Amino acid sequence: MIEKKVKIRNKAGIHCRPASVILNTIQSDFADHQFWIIAPGHDEQEINSILCLISLGLQYNDSVTIRVSGPNEESACQKIVELIECEFDFPPR
Repeated sequence: MIEKKVKIRNKAGIHCRPASVILNTIQSDFADHQFWIIAPGHDEQEINSILCLISLGLQYNDSVTIRVSGPNEESACQKIVELIECEFDFPPR
């Protein structure tokens, strides 16, 4: 198991669209892994639905910890950290 701390960099926080991108990446690229998120004021939660991410109410500059377990956990964790740090722009310009 590996874990990394990360800050939310999207100005609007993690809302429906970023949550969808993160979850789609987990389901399509890392289906054989397990992902958990630890946010201040919340218990550890498995990242297994968009609702899970949205319900945390993650805002700009919040710090969270991502935990990953699986066969290629270093690269899986790094990819999700990159997505959480991403400044999403919808629609993309």
